[in-house]
Amino acid sequence: MKYIKYLLIGILFGIVMTKSEAISWFRIQEMFRFESFHMYGIFAVAIACGILMHIILKKLNVKTYSGDEIKYTLKDNGIPSLLIGGTIFGLGWAITGACPGPMFVLLGHGVWSILIVILSAILGTFVYGILKKRLPH
Repeated sequence: MKYIKYLLIGILFGIVMTKSEAISWFRIQEMFRFESFHMYGIFAVAIACGILMHIILKKLNVKTYSGDEIKYTLKDNGIPSLLIGGTIFGLGWAITGACPGPMFVLLGHGVWSILIVILSAILGTFVYGILKKRLPH
């Protein structure tokens, strides 16, 4: 019963992803081919909501569940590591037609082949954990 709020947020997320067609392989391919503004519009709304929530959290001085102040820190990872990571993420997204959030929504829709993508993502995260100290950060 304690985690019911997370289940409800997940269901709401799945509904939003489905209704906005953000889980559509066709829409994702359109985006990567610059044939449609649809996905870019979704990103623009998400960025605007994120900025608005950031401003609201700052103005209201909202605390975390444990009572700590919410702090935002900038990481100086450097442009090369951002380019490498972004390229790997984008290639995976373009090849599979799904980024991490919608992968689980697709699984909820019964697209069982997405399990291969989810398992590959988990394996990639595991390999990153092993190689993390040797990679440029």
